[in-house]
Amino acid sequence: MNKILIGTIGAMALSLAAPASAADLAARPYTKAPPPMVAAIYDWSGFYIGINGGGGWSHKCWDGDLGGGIFVGEGCHNATGGTVGGQVGYRWQSANWVFGVEGQGNWADFSGDNISAITGLRDRSQINAFGLITGQVGYAWNNVLVYVKGGGAVVSDRYRTFDVVSGLEVDRANETRWGGAVGVGVEFGFAPNWTVGFEYDHLFMGNRTINFAGSGNFAIAPLGAFTRADRISQDVDLALIRVNYRWGGPIIAKY
Repeated sequence: MNKILIGTIGAMALSLAAPASAADLAARPYTKAPPPMVAAIYDWSGFYIGINGGGGWSHKCWDGDLGGGIFVGEGCHNATGGTVGGQVGYRWQSANWVFGVEGQGNWADFSGDNISAITGLRDRSQINAFGLITGQVGYAWNNVLVYVKGGGAVVSDRYRTFDVVSGLEVDRANETRWGGAVGVGVEFGFAPNWTVGFEYDHLFMGNRTINFAGSGNFAIAPLGAFTRADRISQDVDLALIRVNYRWGGPIIAKY
């Protein structure tokens, strides 16, 4: 009987000492995976409207028209000053590429003068307004956009000549001139719908022969009478700070 008891106790000891099987172990608790990280990607698509302001300068050269296709240089000057205006446009984005169209209109006061080498009068010019209609192609790094633009331009010009001694106006002319425009800019999105940027534009306005009419201050320049013709060439450069409000917002991309 002792042998039976000892055998039973030994079997129980071996059973307790044996390692637990997989079925005996408790199931591991389930832990839910953390949500994927998300990042806000700035979307440049949508309509926008904004304001701009800055400065500009226009290089103008006057050539007296002697007839028969003969022109004699009178001199050149830079017409400089400030400008303020607005713009409206639409952009759409494909991957990092951004495309757009825009219309812009500005009031301006770019003025300058020089003494004519032919008449001895003071030739003065002023740009009092300009407009741009352009297309854009840009590349975006999230909320930073770099772009180039090109299209048409129009400027409103005033020309005046003055007697140097008396300061009286001798004759005058006005024109609206069309040309081309190219530009480059950089824009930063500082809020879901707001951007601020800097833009430089060059306007190619060519040359055009302008007829002048008398101002009525001198016998040689009766009011409204033709006095002379000048060929005037001009290019315009603009440096503008722009602020835009865009309808839309950032999209959310998961990664």
